[in-house]
Amino acid sequence: MREWWTLLHPPYTLWHLSYVVIGGCLAPEVDWSRLLKTVAAFFLAVGVSAHALDELNGRPLGTQIPGWALISVAALGLAGAVVLGADGVRDVGPELIAFIVAGVVLVLAYNLELWGGRLHNDVGFALAWGAFPVVVAYFAQAGRIDAVAVLAAAGAVGLSIAQRALSTPARHLRRRVARVEGIVELRDGGIKTIVVANLLEPLERALRALGWATVALALAMLAARLL
Repeated sequence: MREWWTLLHPPYTLWHLSYVVIGGCLAPEVDWSRLLKTVAAFFLAVGVSAHALDELNGRPLGTQIPGWALISVAALGLAGAVVLGADGVRDVGPELIAFIVAGVVLVLAYNLELWGGRLHNDVGFALAWGAFPVVVAYFAQAGRIDAVAVLAAAGAVGLSIAQRALSTPARHLRRRVARVEGIVELRDGGIKTIVVANLLEPLERALRALGWATVALALAMLAARLL
């Protein structure tokens, strides 16, 4: 169970589901059933399927989950997301089909690094896991994309770029660096030793702050709609 919990990446999953909530709550009117289905679809597609495919492609989390189990979970998660999206077509309209297809393509292309990994970069990450959830959730509520959705998506892109700027070196330090040696000589003559923990700690602290701040913002927007 611990490895499956690791696979779900709860803090990052909550972070990206927050974009769904933000996008949905920014719409002029909120259909709560529709928003819940949108959150569930993104949980299955991103929290489950994308993470399973990412782990299948190189074992970045170092789990021992069998490949067949990862493939099965990824397929079921993506299928569940598509089913929920198809159910939403009845309420939103056939235009939603384009977003469903785009979501499937993004999950497969980004996490399996298809097309030479052209989408597997900072921009691809920001668009796929930042802007896309905001835009889809807004469209699922409003049935259109307007300036509000575009500005919110731009904000999610900025946060996602910051996330990658912090998480990429943090991941490198955690998974690939065995030892760091060096010193920092201060102007007052003091000396500080450089070790992996010194380099990693501010990156992880900043990631936690950004992640929980985004979750708090999403909860605040939910509360504003409900209260």
